[in-house]
Amino acid sequence: MVRSDRSLCHDEPSSVGTAFPDRPTSMPVPNALNFTLVVFDVAAAILLLGLASWLEAWWAVSGVGVVFSYLMLTNYALLHEATHHNLNSQPARNYALGVATGVFFLAPFSMIRVTHQGHHQRNRTDAEMFDLYYSGDSFFLKCCQWYGTLAGLFWPCIPVCATLFAACPPTIGLQLFSGPPFGNANVKDITPRDLRRIRLELLLTLVVFTVLLWLFQWRWLNLLVLYGCFSVNWSTRQYVGHAFSKRDIVEGAWNLRHNWLMSKVLLHGEWDLTHHRHPEVSWYYLPTVASPDEPRLGYVKQYWRQWLGPRLATEPTPQLPGLNLSRRMTPEEGG
Repeated sequence: MVRSDRSLCHDEPSSVGTAFPDRPTSMPVPNALNFTLVVFDVAAAILLLGLASWLEAWWAVSGVGVVFSYLMLTNYALLHEATHHNLNSQPARNYALGVATGVFFLAPFSMIRVTHQGHHQRNRTDAEMFDLYYSGDSFFLKCCQWYGTLAGLFWPCIPVCATLFAACPPTIGLQLFSGPPFGNANVKDITPRDLRRIRLELLLTLVVFTVLLWLFQWRWLNLLVLYGCFSVNWSTRQYVGHAFSKRDIVEGAWNLRHNWLMSKVLLHGEWDLTHHRHPEVSWYYLPTVASPDEPRLGYVKQYWRQWLGPRLATEPTPQLPGLNLSRRMTPEEGG
C-alpha cells in the first residue's frame, strides 16, 4: 500500500510500522537522471585514473587526485541511493547500477547495502556512538578512532575488511569484524546469500581493475595517490551529519547548510536528518520534503567542531525497534 504524500508534509518522520516504507507516488525515482549520472561518473573516473597514470609530476597527479576525490563523493552518493532502492525503480537495474558504483568505490555493493541499512536501524546507539564516550571507556582509544576517521583512515578499512571478511569462514568473519574496538555491528546482518554476492562483487572489482591496468598500462602508484585523496575527502566528512546530534535512531542526524555546488556534488547529502526520516525518498526531492522553518547548522562549522574531539555521553542509548530495516534483495536483483 502506497503511503499518502501528506505524511511528508513538514518533514514528519515515516511511520515505523513498516519495515521498508513505500515510496510516495508523486516522488518517483529519477531513473534516467540517475543512470546518466552513473555512466558519467564511471566514465569520468576511468578518464581521471588514466590521466593520472600518464603524468609524471607529483603535483599534477595530486591535482587530478583532488578532482577525483570530489567525483567519487558523487559516486558514493549514487551508491548510497542504491542501498535504499532509490537509484532505479527496477530492482535488477538498481542492483546492477549499485554494483557498478561499488566497483569504483572499491567495495562490494552488497556489503555496503547491508551495513548501511543496519546504520539506519542502529543510528546513535552504542554500536554507532563514534563521537561520544562513557566514563569507563578508553578516551585514548576513542580519540584514535575519531581522529583516525577525520584524518582519512576510514575508507581504506572498508575494502581491506571486506576482502578479509570474504576470505574468512563466515563464523570467524563475523567474530572478527562485527565487534569492538574496530568492528561494525551491522556486519551481523550479513546472510550467507549476501556473502556469496560480496565474494562475486569483489571478484568483479578485481577483474575490472586488472583489465583496465593491463589495457591502458596504468601506474598503480598513481592510482593509489588518487584514492588516497578520495580517502581523506570521503572519510573526514562521513560523520558530519550525525556528530553530537541527539541519541535517537531517526532524529539523531542534522540537516546542514552547504553551498549550491557541494550540494549538487553530494546529491543533497547535507539533508541527512530528512533522509533518516524518509529513506524511501530519492535524493532529488530531499530539499522539498524538509520543512523550510527547521533550523540548519552550517556544514563548515559543524565539520570543524568535530575536531574538538569526542564528548562525554550524557544521554542513554536509544532502544532498538523490533524491526529489521535491512531489506533483502529479490531474486531479480541478482541472487
